[in-house]
Amino acid sequence: MLDKNGIAKRIAKEIKDGYYVNLGIGIPTLVANYIPEHINIELQSENGLLGMGPFPFEGEEDADLINAGKQTITTLPGSSFFDSAMSFGMIRSQKIDLTILGAMEVSEYGDIANWKIPGKMVKGMGGAMDLVASAKNIIVAMQHVNKAGESKLLPACTLPLTGVRCIKKVVTELAVLDILPEGGFHLLERAPGVSVDYIRNATSGRLFADDDTPEMQID
Repeated sequence: MLDKNGIAKRIAKEIKDGYYVNLGIGIPTLVANYIPEHINIELQSENGLLGMGPFPFEGEEDADLINAGKQTITTLPGSSFFDSAMSFGMIRSQKIDLTILGAMEVSEYGDIANWKIPGKMVKGMGGAMDLVASAKNIIVAMQHVNKAGESKLLPACTLPLTGVRCIKKVVTELAVLDILPEGGFHLLERAPGVSVDYIRNATSGRLFADDDTPEMQID
């Protein structure tokens, strides 16, 4: 199985040269540390930054430089700062090529729930709804099962939805999966040492998989 950094490394392989990319809170923020050196991209944070770099080393943090999750970050040469109105203007006008989000649940039809658990206090939805409504392509970085061992890849989400039929791909500690247009998870790759049967048992939604599904190539 992959750890959170392993999930971020695998997702970084989905980023293409010239992309404008938004990284959501949680595992997606780690992707900034694994951008291949041979490609040039722009990382956008909805709190008003274009040109975000990797996380700073300990002792080199600048408390004034934060991402949308209030983590300290770095900036790259040519980066720019702006207000939230311009930031969400970029998002709503589909200037972002790829959005990478965390999720609590994803359905076999590409629905996502990632902002609220009923009964627990939250500050608000943040930028999640704008991102799922406007992004050209969305990849979810998430754990395949919850702490109780229950699948988070479901026939239908049980938590309040953030977006409907908007997710294209999911990367977990176990697998890389596409969402099929007609519904269902299509297993593309499996984590090193993880069997197809193990992934099938960990997935509540419909899973379409070949017994010879290849292992992920992380490095």
